[in-house]
Amino acid sequence: MKLKHLFAGLALPLAGLAFAAPASAFCGFYVAKADTDLFNDASKVVLARDGERTVITMASDFRGDVSEFAMVVPVVDIPQREQINVANPALVDHLDAYTAPRLVEYYDEDPCEAERRYEQMREMADMAAPPMAGAMEEADDFGVTIEAEYEVGEYDILILSAEESDGLITWLNRNGYRIPDGAEEIVSAYLKRGMKFFVAKVSLERHDGSAMLRPIQVAYEDEDFMLPIRLGTVNAEGKQELFVFALTREGRVETSNYRTVKLPSDMDVPIYVKDEFADFYKAMFSHQVEKESGKAVFMEYAWDMAWCDPCAAEPLSQSELRELGVMWLEEVSDSPTPRGGFGPAPVDVFVTRLHLRYDAKTFPEDLTFEITGDRENYQGRYVLRHPWRGDYTSCKAAGDYANTLVKRWDEEAISLARLTGWDVNKIRGKMAEGGFSASALKGVEIETPSPQKSWWERLWGNG
Repeated sequence: MKLKHLFAGLALPLAGLAFAAPASAFCGFYVAKADTDLFNDASKVVLARDGERTVITMASDFRGDVSEFAMVVPVVDIPQREQINVANPALVDHLDAYTAPRLVEYYDEDPCEAERRYEQMREMADMAAPPMAGAMEEADDFGVTIEAEYEVGEYDILILSAEESDGLITWLNRNGYRIPDGAEEIVSAYLKRGMKFFVAKVSLERHDGSAMLRPIQVAYEDEDFMLPIRLGTVNAEGKQELFVFALTREGRVETSNYRTVKLPSDMDVPIYVKDEFADFYKAMFSHQVEKESGKAVFMEYAWDMAWCDPCAAEPLSQSELRELGVMWLEEVSDSPTPRGGFGPAPVDVFVTRLHLRYDAKTFPEDLTFEITGDRENYQGRYVLRHPWRGDYTSCKAAGDYANTLVKRWDEEAISLARLTGWDVNKIRGKMAEGGFSASALKGVEIETPSPQKSWWERLWGNG
């Protein structure tokens, strides 16, 4: 009888809107996520770490006859019964969904309408009318301040501050932002942190759970922050997938004895990837593993638990985090704050998601970790951009836009090929079948791009 082992342990682990700090705004409509269910032989470990205190939660994707399953946990001491717990698998599933790499999409607007709007703005400026004067006055009435306005790509972004969440949501709804019911709790939590905000509308899918065995938890104290993985390769058939979710109050976690590498992110990919996101992500991850000779630990997510942008799942509640071992929240209540806000107090938890594919040859040592203190946000995020489909001869801006599409589609094909190792010509063929090629832009004279110069010609301007 073959036993499947998870060797890990002690030193022996919103449909609606998201708000973000201005420096890290992404937005976009959430489409899909790449959670751990995409990978076979995947184990998940959650590490809540504070000082020398650690709570490890261990889960496996094992399915089938439970007699064929065994969990082996190396420990530095014999834990007391009170140090061992059985956790709700939905907790790990929620954390997995929240941190999963995600696919988002944007929709291009009518270039002629954008051109008309630009001309109207110019006319208004010529008339010396103060821009946004009415909105500024109305914002003041609701305790909202427009701190800044930006145009980022096809998005108009307002950076806002507010006194109360209900006033902010009322103002946004009155100014054309459709804010869903139930957003007050999240908005209130952000406001209590003194953050400045922008609004992003996203579509959210929640994780349905899985048939995994319930995770085992162990609480312990040790000065070493590490995870034994070597025993897990003893009777393993092929490479194993391991996902580590580290929860700290200081910031990002990375491995100190192996390279920690951020996966390529914020890449535009062809529209057809929407129907093949699982295949895309698995191919992309395998290609990146190969590029690193199989010896790197990949970061898929690093973010403050209090918010997300866009959200692949809602942030975990304080009670969920405490169940996962976040011991520094043990005195914090989930009840509304005394100031009369709509949500819980701010959550001081930073989550890092690490993913490795390993065997005894590529990872001969156990994993050791360090808490960097770096709280810069990162996420695996891949972008679909839907083109405007209209009469490209209806105005000059539409013709110019059509020419940019040809270049954009080619760049998407090249990007996908580099991410996955797929043949770029086959990618272009699939894109053409879906109408994403120059031949699909009827009635438009497409400019032939100039041949790209070699890098040395671009360097010195020769030739």
